Amino acid sequence: MLSHLRAWRERGWTPIDAVTYAEAWQRFGGSVATHPQVIERLAGLAGLPVSYLGWFEQGEIRAALPVWGRHLALSKDVLKQHGKRGLFDLGNAEIILPLASDVRVPLRHKVRYLSPLNAEQALGIREQPEGLALAREPEEYSKKFRYNQRREQRLLEEAGGFVRPMLELSAVEQALVYADLFQRRWGFEATGMAHLAEVFGLMREFMTGSLIYLNDQPVAIQILYRVEAPQWVSLEYINGGVDPQNREFSPGSVLSFINTQTAWAEARALGKPLRYSFGRADREYKDRWCNRVPVYQV
Repeated sequence: MLSHLRAWRERGWTPIDAVTYAEAWQRFGGSVATHPQVIERLAGLAGLPVSYLGWFEQGEIRAALPVWGRHLALSKDVLKQHGKRGLFDLGNAEIILPLASDVRVPLRHKVRYLSPLNAEQALGIREQPEGLALAREPEEYSKKFRYNQRREQRLLEEAGGFVRPMLELSAVEQALVYADLFQRRWGFEATGMAHLAEVFGLMREFMTGSLIYLNDQPVAIQILYRVEAPQWVSLEYINGGVDPQNREFSPGSVLSFINTQTAWAEARALGKPLRYSFGRADREYKDRWCNRVPVYQV
């Protein structure tokens, strides 16, 4: 029965190796959660081997999938099934699969938050009830909004605040700051608390953004992962932490402004569109920064 279901799921798809998958990603594009090295490193941490599938037409690869059984690789459901729930946190990341722009392929593996960029190529998908929050372009914010953000940043700096790149901190330092500020902000532990330093070490190549200090103490941090595909830049805002005792300076809002502005500037310098995802469109503050876009599931 299980082999029959697997045969149905993989009908038309061919097993490929990790190198072929990586070549397809570099050719057709993808997102943080489907990047070959992100998959390899986090799946390795979980101790769960990844299978790769390719879709070929006239002997040429046209699409590729990384899978854990009947799920897409790095699935939260699979981690939970293996007693590894919350081992690492990728939030509700936008899933962009490496699919040729003119291909039409059946998707039968379980996936959520599938990008609208894949909507025309993927058969068998349906729109999710929840949308995705993608950061607006800088020009989409009102002049008043931009003025207020710059004013808040100036007031913070005048009070002794300063911005520091995330990569100036070691993985251990990042983990300590994030765990502390997340706990202060939300009142409970960050996902994957026991493995934060290890995960941040594995993901260091993809980590971007800054954090904010006030009186030489960190007061706001955001975990951002960024990958560059041939056609676009994919950036995931996983989660963040802020010290609520410094709310009058709005360090979380200031940091969002700094990180989004910097990311847009970097992407435009490359001549590529930016897909800066805040994850599920489920909180009011995300509406201040983002447009809601539809996403799909299988």
